[in-house]
Amino acid sequence: MKLSINIDHIATLRQARRGDEPDPVAAAVLCELAGAHGIVCHLREDRRHINDRDVRLLRQTIKTKLDLEMAATEEIISIALDIVPDLVTLVPEKRQELTTEGGLNVTEHKKHLSTVIERFHAKNISVSLFVDPEKSQLDAAAEIHSDMVELHTGEYANARNEAERAPLLLKIQSMAEYGKKLGMRVNAGHGLNYWNVEPVASIATIDEMSIGHAVISRAVLVGLERAVKEMLELITRTRQAPI
Repeated sequence: MKLSINIDHIATLRQARRGDEPDPVAAAVLCELAGAHGIVCHLREDRRHINDRDVRLLRQTIKTKLDLEMAATEEIISIALDIVPDLVTLVPEKRQELTTEGGLNVTEHKKHLSTVIERFHAKNISVSLFVDPEKSQLDAAAEIHSDMVELHTGEYANARNEAERAPLLLKIQSMAEYGKKLGMRVNAGHGLNYWNVEPVASIATIDEMSIGHAVISRAVLVGLERAVKEMLELITRTRQAPI
């Protein structure tokens, strides 16, 4: 299983003072050196953290993979087509939300998303759709030729106890297997941290996880290199454990 690190909250810290530090581009380099398989950033319409400068420099400097999270709006689509990230992950976006609150409603916006995917494919840019682990959403994603889906793990991550977590984990596992049967790669992310990641990492049909806030929060205490390596070690150990 691969691990991509979302560096949005490095930029959030920078924007708290509207200054130049810490630089998310420098943070991306450190994440790669620590073993991360990719870098994720979300260019929001309001530019609350990552900005255009960051994305352009990240495209020039990242050696692994640049995953640009974005809403399917014309302004951001145009920027992505110009920058040409390795992957775009289409997500829902609300101005008032603190973080992405749920998956895309692919069934409702299938026509628009299909056109957007065609535009990215014309530039050889792979597309992932951030979706709730629901069969109807995966069916719609496959129908419009999304290369992959990223299963929203937020409900699982927010569960208060094992009784709540168990059925949510089973749902993620079931939908990961279903996504594979539909011919898509399956990623997972949102709310995963050092205490809840192992059960998700044990799901063999999940190819990659995207984790940001937990790693950046840990980095404040122990440093970015150690925080990334600790997460990688958790995931690797889980995958190597006997079934």
